[in-house]
Amino acid sequence: MIGVFDSGHGGLTILRSLVTALPERSFVYLGDHAHTPYGGRTSAEIVDLTRNAIEMLFDIECDLVVLACNTAAAVALRTLQQEWLPVEYEDRRILGVLVPTVEAVTGVPWLIDPAHVPAETPKTIAVFATRRTVDSNAYPEEVNKRASGIDLIQMACEGLVDLIEQHAPRDALRQAVHGYVAQLMTRLNGKRLDAVLLGCTHYPLVADLFAEALPAGVEILSQPDLVARSLADYLVRHEDLDAADFRGGTLKLLTTGDPVHVSKFATDFFGRPIQFEAAGSRSRSRSVAGQVA
Repeated sequence: MIGVFDSGHGGLTILRSLVTALPERSFVYLGDHAHTPYGGRTSAEIVDLTRNAIEMLFDIECDLVVLACNTAAAVALRTLQQEWLPVEYEDRRILGVLVPTVEAVTGVPWLIDPAHVPAETPKTIAVFATRRTVDSNAYPEEVNKRASGIDLIQMACEGLVDLIEQHAPRDALRQAVHGYVAQLMTRLNGKRLDAVLLGCTHYPLVADLFAEALPAGVEILSQPDLVARSLADYLVRHEDLDAADFRGGTLKLLTTGDPVHVSKFATDFFGRPIQFEAAGSRSRSRSVAGQVA
């Protein structure tokens, strides 16, 4: 099975795209609702929480885990891949949302030597993200390595994940999103904005509000679609992950929080019944059909 991890609801936006793109694959989603949000936590806390969640997914036979959380991917992924995985789980793999996103922003495949990439027309791209992702500076560092012509401007959306997780009223969400966009436009001081990246997997849940607040014609990059295409390509290139236990089209939804509470919020977000189980329970996996497709 393929594990998908997020600090809360946000990763469901990634999961939905993965299920749509790869309906024959089996997925387990784990939301760490007991500790959400991660954006205000220290690096050490984020690494510990992410490692614990990945171990939970490894324990239920997930050989590959996708970190569908920008904060976890930006802060913890490299440490876990380089220092923890080779020692404790050398036969398992962890992927994150950062790599496919940077590839899309820059137009440069991850494995291509940036020195061999011709200069592109300068453009300005904004990244809306959590404070912790912004402070990690992961997106500017990786983008600048690959495309010097891109002016990447980061905008921390303080408290937005909390509002989304708390199922805040629509007007409160609209006011918050319009405020972040207004701050960004003030910083641009009239400079043309070519595109924006919603650099937190919770933010696609309010993508329509960002589109409403942004100037007409500004492209909003869809991180869930980018990650789904990247994972599909990865699976093609790694035939060893094509074993029977990766297939079957089953889906399990787990939470470290209250399953009833989380299921209600998730159902409201997606407009269809979504049922979570307590992490650690052994209920039978359900068919993907009728869940988040």
